[in-house]
Amino acid sequence: MRSILMCVMIAFASCVQAHDAPAGWSYEPFCCNGDSETGDCQMIPPKSVAITPHGYRVTLLPGDHRLVTHAHVFLLPIGKAMRSGDGDYHLCLFPNEDTPRCFYAPQMDY
Repeated sequence: MRSILMCVMIAFASCVQAHDAPAGWSYEPFCCNGDSETGDCQMIPPKSVAITPHGYRVTLLPGDHRLVTHAHVFLLPIGKAMRSGDGDYHLCLFPNEDTPRCFYAPQMDY
């Protein structure tokens, strides 16, 4: 029983590390699968994001996110954005590149 508990604790600790953004803050576990090299959460260029009256328009091209192989335009409601821990934009794509799961944005000053 003790060895099973230890394995579970090690696995959980590994999962927590897998969700860290490059600046050291953590993506929500629901959002990210994998790690900093294979995961589906990643910082995206600020030029990819436009704030519109209807929300964020995120335009991604290959190279803007490790999973993107063709152009995408996502319209994401402002109220669904999560606060970025480093002032940059981050996007989690799951289960494929066509599906934004979580979007992190810097705090907006109104």
